Amino acid sequence: MAIAIHTETHSIDLNFTHRFNKHLEFRSTFSTALQNSDDGSGIFRVVSLQPDGRTVTRDFAVDIADIEVYSLQNNLIADFNTGSIQHKLLFGVDWTKLNALQTGFRAGQAEIPPPGTVVAPIDLFNPIYGASAPTVFDGFSGVSNSTGGSFVETSAIYLQDQVTLLPNLKLLLGGRYDFVNNASTSQTIDQNFNPLGASTRDESYSEAFSPRIGIVYQPIEPLSLYASFSQSFVPNTGRSRSGEVFEASRGTQYEVGIRAELLDRRLIANVAAYEITKTNVLTSDPEDNSFSIAAGEVTSRGLEFDLSGKILPGWNIIASFFLNDAFISKDNSLPEGDKLTGAPSQGGSLWTTYEIQSGNLQGLGFGGGVFFAGNRDVTLPNTFKIPSYGRFDAAVFYRRDNWRVGINLKNLLDTKYYESTTFGDIRPAAPFTLLGTVSVSF
Repeated sequence: MAIAIHTETHSIDLNFTHRFNKHLEFRSTFSTALQNSDDGSGIFRVVSLQPDGRTVTRDFAVDIADIEVYSLQNNLIADFNTGSIQHKLLFGVDWTKLNALQTGFRAGQAEIPPPGTVVAPIDLFNPIYGASAPTVFDGFSGVSNSTGGSFVETSAIYLQDQVTLLPNLKLLLGGRYDFVNNASTSQTIDQNFNPLGASTRDESYSEAFSPRIGIVYQPIEPLSLYASFSQSFVPNTGRSRSGEVFEASRGTQYEVGIRAELLDRRLIANVAAYEITKTNVLTSDPEDNSFSIAAGEVTSRGLEFDLSGKILPGWNIIASFFLNDAFISKDNSLPEGDKLTGAPSQGGSLWTTYEIQSGNLQGLGFGGGVFFAGNRDVTLPNTFKIPSYGRFDAAVFYRRDNWRVGINLKNLLDTKYYESTTFGDIRPAAPFTLLGTVSVSF
């Protein structure tokens, strides 16, 4: 049985900038994204491995989702001096609204059918594909049909000042205050989408202050040393398998790094070390991956290296590499030390382009690069990984005046690899893809 997952997304981004004078500037950005997705006639999903070590228990699901995201960001930037001290003051107001509606049909979930009831089990070492989908709308044993929504509205106000104390010493001080209204609904429905029983609705309100501090010191002009501390506040959506609303995720980040400007500032290199600790991070529920659970505390520690700039006229390069150790640091149910799902321990990329600078072919350019990601755990608790992969991309483009046309060739060698998420999904990545673009600047 062939399965196709269809996703359609429409997005709009509007940017407005106005400079009142050389000291004061206003910037405004509005964006919206409308997405509809469904998995067609349904999809079989892995539930568990039976004690014989080869029979995989599966359930069957049909999911339809409509997601709307709207955001507005307004910033006022002021440059001024107080005596010999320079200031770059940023004042901002943000607003974001998320509406997510989801309808799901489940057959064979572990908690619903009688003991021993399964949906189309399959032999891991001798798989026979082509099983028929269960009739989820017609009395199949162990069927759960529901519709629900998550509605999150966030408003925030923030203030930040970048202070130049000395020509080689800068200090960043800032803070952000978030106000979050969170609501979720759930309703059992029949095969005709008619409601069964009463709907449930949960609402919550939260607010939090998140500070940010940073310092930059230049011992010599092309070299900068920096350190920073910041906290974050991110609301979670949805509910757990038991119907509980998730608390917001809080994060704390420490980072130190070195930034160097090379080849007369044509190349910029950056090396950073970081530690990030977050609470209430959502991941797939090991009992039923239709739902999520909130890990008590997760920690990420790592190193990042970035290189970007222009080697020669027309020749640009962007390179990056990272090492990352992301694991459960505190939890009452998940094993501490287990790796976070969907987080490779290493990865990197190299992308370079060259554009002809003169002659009849001026504006014609070529690009190519490689992208690499290490193996990733798929489940919590950790039980198996998906392998590492390397992907090659290429591009051809032509630029003339304010017009640009291009052809991007993604996964040029048609490499077969898999992507995963923090919610335990494993999906084949796109094969060789040809994408054409046309853009105009005005």
